[in-house]
Amino acid sequence: MPGSRKGRHTRASALAWLDRRINFERATPLTGSTVEFGLARMRRLLAAVGNPHVGLPVVHVAGTKGKGSTVAMLSAALQAAGHRVGRYMSPHVNQLEERICVAGRPIPPADLVRAFDVVIPVVDRMDRLATRRGGGPTWFEVLTAVAFLHFARSRADIVVLETGLGGRLDATNVVRPVLSIITSISLDHMRLLGPTVGRIAAEKAGIIKRGCPVISGAVAPAARRVIIATAARRRAALLQLDRDFTAEYRPPSAGDVRDDPLAPGAVAVILPGEGRTAARAYRLAMPGPHQAVNAALVVMAARTLERHGVTLGDRPLRRGLATATLPARIERIADRPQVILDAAHNVASMESLVATLAPSASSLRPRVLVFAASDDKQIDRMLAVTRDAFDHVVVTRYATNPRAATVQRLLEACRAAGLPEPVVAASPPEALRLARALATARGMVCVAGSFFLAAEIRALV
Repeated sequence: MPGSRKGRHTRASALAWLDRRINFERATPLTGSTVEFGLARMRRLLAAVGNPHVGLPVVHVAGTKGKGSTVAMLSAALQAAGHRVGRYMSPHVNQLEERICVAGRPIPPADLVRAFDVVIPVVDRMDRLATRRGGGPTWFEVLTAVAFLHFARSRADIVVLETGLGGRLDATNVVRPVLSIITSISLDHMRLLGPTVGRIAAEKAGIIKRGCPVISGAVAPAARRVIIATAARRRAALLQLDRDFTAEYRPPSAGDVRDDPLAPGAVAVILPGEGRTAARAYRLAMPGPHQAVNAALVVMAARTLERHGVTLGDRPLRRGLATATLPARIERIADRPQVILDAAHNVASMESLVATLAPSASSLRPRVLVFAASDDKQIDRMLAVTRDAFDHVVVTRYATNPRAATVQRLLEACRAAGLPEPVVAASPPEALRLARALATARGMVCVAGSFFLAAEIRALV
């Protein structure tokens, strides 16, 4: 890795240093040894900058899909209850600062530079001393250290922390949380996490700590078995979806859907011994039936945190669930035609997207899918989910990551999935222009397949 210049950085020079790091990693894909030695490397990095993570009350969130929504909802509820909340999420859509927030505000540029001024010299030293076996800190490890520094300096009284990749060996797994949450688990990142849901669940369950309570929204039998066994082995009190609580999605009224095809619904959380009529319903801001499970995890988290001395009453909880939103999560960014942006990048998230758009199928036609994806994804299966959901497909390749699948691969996947013959666009801007023309003012354009594609399209509108 090239070293950085000495002295105080600016935001531009710090981000340029970080860009060199991620470009190096993209050219040299992660290996098992890089991941395996990550936690030891992360602990050395944090020790060198004063262990800012020690003593921070943390809610640690892992899972394949739903992590970001769960983190956003819980953070909003805690903030509504008067807490000074640190929030760490990934990836960002517009700017890096989105990943690190305190009290609902992204880290200010001056604070970002201040943290980098501490971290960069340490990382440069670690790079020089790194062995081939483990290497220096990764891009994500560096940013996680920056986040911990900001949370400590900003005096966050609780942090809601999203894992990056996996859980067991993730850079965030240096904390001892007050609560762990595992969202749904499905196939993704199989090259690093394992080829089966059970293997992936074992990696995600690595965030479960001895004696620390855990809430799980995993429903796949193989994932549930792993999580239940891990919690029992570590004597962690477990609340398991569909065993200890149930999430029931309550869709918006027909009138609401008529006025807004993406009108959000509500969730009723049912506990053992309670009837459906006794369950309290909570209105949601994020659309889609899949958000019911994420919201139910937040409801159960609120109950658990209350028992552990973190105040979070029913009114702040309701406010958080009814206001929390995220960019690029079934987000409407334009009208006439409606342009819906979603970062769905695996089979399960594509299924959720299609289910959410289904109620508006008769009112918004034609429908056009704009699609691009990373080369390591299950592209054929992702596209097969969209069969019969769209009238036209536009495929393209984004520019911000060299691992984007080629247009030729996307064309072959569309044909294998039985989709309409796709239109090829040379770039995301051209893809959006073509899709809008195909949709006409009466229809819908849906952009999906990757966070990278979502970010490039969102910047255009």
